[in-house]
This record gives sequence, structure tokens and C-alpha cells, in this order.
Amino acid sequence: MNPEDLNGLTTPLTPAVHPSGDRVAYVQSIIETGEDRYHRTIWVGDADESVQFTAGPGDTSPKWSPDGAHLAFLRAVDDIPQLAVIPADGGEAEVITEFDLGVESFEWSPDGSTLAASATIYVEEWSEVSDDERARKPRRLTEVPYRFDDTGWLHDRKSHIWLVDPFGSDEPSCLTPGDRDETLPVWHPDGASVAYLTNLREDRSLDFGASVMSVDIESGTSTELVPHGEWVLARFSPDGKLHLVGDPETEWPALATLWRLDDGRLTPLTSHLDRSSASLAIGSPYIEFDGGLAYVMHEDAGTGGVVAVHADGTVDHVISGPEVVSDFSIARGVMAYVSKTTTDPGTLFFVAGDGDGEAVAHSSELDVIEPHHFTTISEGFEVDVWVYLPPGEGQVPVLLNIHGGPASQYGFGFLDEFQVYAAAGYGVVACNPRGSSGRGDTFLKAVVRDGWGVVDVADVNAALGAALERNPRLDPERMGIMGGSYGGFLTSWIIGTDHRWRSAIVERGLLSFNSFAGTSDIGGSFPRYYSGADHGDPEAERIWSEKSPLTRAGDTTTPTLVLHAENDFRCPIEQAERYFMALLKAGVETEFVRFPGEGHEMSRSGKPSHRVERFHAILDWHERHLV
Repeated sequence: MNPEDLNGLTTPLTPAVHPSGDRVAYVQSIIETGEDRYHRTIWVGDADESVQFTAGPGDTSPKWSPDGAHLAFLRAVDDIPQLAVIPADGGEAEVITEFDLGVESFEWSPDGSTLAASATIYVEEWSEVSDDERARKPRRLTEVPYRFDDTGWLHDRKSHIWLVDPFGSDEPSCLTPGDRDETLPVWHPDGASVAYLTNLREDRSLDFGASVMSVDIESGTSTELVPHGEWVLARFSPDGKLHLVGDPETEWPALATLWRLDDGRLTPLTSHLDRSSASLAIGSPYIEFDGGLAYVMHEDAGTGGVVAVHADGTVDHVISGPEVVSDFSIARGVMAYVSKTTTDPGTLFFVAGDGDGEAVAHSSELDVIEPHHFTTISEGFEVDVWVYLPPGEGQVPVLLNIHGGPASQYGFGFLDEFQVYAAAGYGVVACNPRGSSGRGDTFLKAVVRDGWGVVDVADVNAALGAALERNPRLDPERMGIMGGSYGGFLTSWIIGTDHRWRSAIVERGLLSFNSFAGTSDIGGSFPRYYSGADHGDPEAERIWSEKSPLTRAGDTTTPTLVLHAENDFRCPIEQAERYFMALLKAGVETEFVRFPGEGHEMSRSGKPSHRVERFHAILDWHERHLV
């Protein structure tokens, strides 16, 4: 695979099984580098054939009405997602909303007469302002985060829960007016109320998490169902039991597991598995119900599967192979799911009963390389490692890749990065050091406080050493190291003391806790979670400095390319600017590549042209120093 192969790359996304169980709606996404966009349309298919159902080019999130007669979805109108509805037997889709900043999520009412939607509008002060005036006008800020990565400004808008007539006869009505943000609406089976997530804390601007609330449709009165915690999703089972994915505690990192609300008491259903049902690595969380069972994601040592959870918490592993399930849906015993493997960007499978899955939609065919997976032991912990080797017999330069998070994981899913690097002639080594998800709570929290920049370094070195020992084609004299976000931190941290590397790339990195704590959209919480120091602590500045790669820049000798997006609000670009300056002052061979108009997720979901140009910048740098 080369960088230009991104053009035309087609993948299926977000399946929705029809209530009858006889077909599935899904999104087909195509990368178009010429148009510099992702062309997304909705298709409907079964095990025999699929047909295009909507025109696109920005159609996502299909959901069937309870009677199966209509399909609601999100359609980009001037790049803003609005609700649209189309008859199940085809025809013209009708866009039924005109929210200022669009719809985030929605759900049909049990009787199919109404849609509950989380939609965002400007607050009164900004509602009638032109785009030019909005760009000019000073911004009066009273809380953080006042901006968020890949979202933009937050202080000028609010997200509320709205009732929307699916047939456009009545204007949307707001169920949750006020000064809070509400999201992820779900209907109670009796249709009398809608549950949603919101942060009720007075210091909500300094701490994440959410309570689960319920608003009565008739009176508009909201009631707290579940107190504040790290909740990421809530849904009602058909018998009216509230199920949640997340954790009752609010300290990150934590496993997101399945819970049930029983008479006001939270019952853990999957905590005994010591694995997560939602993480940065497996994408959006899911709770689906069918046949008296709850279905959720299950992350485990580089895999992402699906488990069926019984009322007593016993679990059946429904999908558990060497793959990563990114999306799934189930109805009447029929499951549709998107599976990614190390060599497949995504295939949509349609599974009826206990039968084998039939492929409904495939991703593009690519010339790809199958990696070798193994585990090694580092200080008593098992660490997963993957090695991608290009074809041939001779030795090849090494690229050690470090993932972000750190509460994420590499694994058995497809990653275009590794395929592009291996095709260019590099041996790619990737691993999940302590701090990664997929290996349980102790492993996840090992990098907190004293473990930060210590145990993760030990595991990365152990993984690399084992990869070199097992693969004599990997040339230990020509090694490069690279990573993004947390991976950018660990890359810059390592090259500050370890000088065996001939090339390094630090991308969108957390490079100075001291400034990150005040400029990042998660600066009010992330530094406290991982360093143990918080704003106002007398020792915070010292602790943050000691855990920041910027303090090691002066000892760096490795030629280092710094990559960053100018609209990155997670790790703001000042992190890269300060680091680049420090490298220059230290006499390090360095370059700084800035991508305009992009956020923290640029490498995964940025403009296709920038993704291609990023690949070329990376390959050019490593070629200069390793080939």
C-alpha cells in the first residue's frame, strides 16, 4: 500500500439491522482525494446483494423506525449534519431539521411517531451574528473547555435534547433548555420519557464525566437516574432496565464496563472480566438488546469483539477472533457487524442465528502485508507485539511505532500507517506497553504517577529487543522511532536520553505538561489523572516539568521531524512550537511541518490531501536518515 492508495479506499460503517431481520442498512465511505472529501452514502443489503439507498455525499448514522417503514439518518447540509428521513421502500429523502450546528445523535420513539435528537444551537448572544462578525467579535469566557478538538468553540453554543417530528409537520421542540449540555438521548420503552447524559457538577468545566438524567415528555421535568461518573452511553432494555457503559468513579484511566440500574442501585455486569467495552481503540460504544441479552463490545489484548451478557452477568463470547469489530447491530437474532483485520480495512458481515457470517460489503482490495504477532514479558507483564516485514530477504531499517492514549491499543485491526511504511521497505514494530487498554485495570493504570515515562519505556524497549531477536532482518543499526499524541510524548521522552536512534518523528505530542495544563481542551483533568499533580498544588510545576519531554530536548541528538496540526486543541500546537525551538537551540537536525485547518485526529480523519501529504513527509524524513 502506498499513500496514493488512500484515494478510492472504500469501507463499510455503522450497520443497522432492519426490525424484521431480513436486511441491513449501512454507510459506504469512499475517500476521494481529488474532491478532498469522504464520500458517504447509505446502502441496504442482505447476504445476496446490496443497493445504494441514498445519494450522499455526506449521509451517515442510519436508523430504522420501529415498524421498519422509514429510515432516519444524518445528512450533511453545507457540512452541518441534519436529520433526514426516507421511506424504507425508497424514494426521496427529506431533510427535516435546520439546527444551527447540526445533530449529534438521535433515536426513534418506541411508537415511531417522534425522534429524540441531541442538537446544537448558538446561545442567544451569538445566534444572529454573521460568520464575519463571529470571526471578529471578542469572546468572553467564563469556563473551560471553551473549545474542543474537532468541534471548535464551545462557549457560544449549547447542545440540548429536542423532539423532532420525523415527517416535518411540526417544528422541533426543546426538551432540556438551560445552560447545560445534554447528549445521547434514549427512549424509555413506554415512550413517556427520554434519558440522556449531562454534567451537573458546578465545577463541570474542570472535570469530565456525566450523570444520567431522565426527562418526562409531558411535564418536561428532569430527574437524575445515575449520579456522576465516567459514563459514556446509556440505553434501556425492552423491560425498562437502564443499562450503562462506563464507570461510577471519575478518575481516569478506568475500564468502561456494563452496568445495570436495579431499583436505584448499580449492578456491575462485566466488571469481573477486567476488560473494557469502550475505548479509544474500538471506537463508539454500543449497547444492543436481543433475545433477553445485552450485547456490548469487548476489548482484549489487541482484539475487539462482541459479548452477549446475561442478566446474572455471565457472558457468551459472540465474536472473539483476531480482529477488531468497529460497529455492530442486532435484531431478531440477526447480527450485522463490521470486522477489521490487519490486512482488511473492513468487511460487513450478516449473521443469522448460529450460522456463519455472510459478507454483505467489502472494503477496497489492497496489496497488504500480514504481520507477525507475539508476546514478550517485561518486568512480569505480558506485552503484545506486532512486526510487519516487507517482502524480500535482506535486512531492513526499523520503525518503532508508539500509539496515543495512552489508554488505547494497537492490535489485530487494519492500520494504513503500518502498511504504507512496510511497503516503503521498513520493518514496522508496534506494541502495547503498560498504560495501554486491553490488558485489564492494573495494566491500564500502571503509568499513572510514578509509572509515567518509566514502565512504558521498559515495555517498549523489551518489545523492541524481542522483535530484533526474533527477526534478524530488522537492522539494529538503522532504527527510527515515532508516535503521535501520547506516542509523541514517549518518542520525545525516549530520544532525550537514548541516542541509538537515527531518525525520530514526534507528532501532535504532549511535550510540556506545564503549558498543556492551561491550553489543552482536557488540561483541567488529564494532567491530574496521570501525574497526580493539579492546578494550585505547590509542587505541580516541578512535577509537570519532570514528566515533560521539553526538559530533555537539550540532550537530544536524534534527527527529529516535528509534525502538528494548527487547530489541534487536544495537544495545542504551542507544544510543538516550544519543542521545535528547543531542538534548534540544542543543535539537533530538525524540521517542523504544520498542517493548517486540522485537529488532533488529522492522521485518521483529516482532509485526504493532508493525509497523503503527511505520509510523504514521514517517508521522506525516514528515507533521509535510515535508507
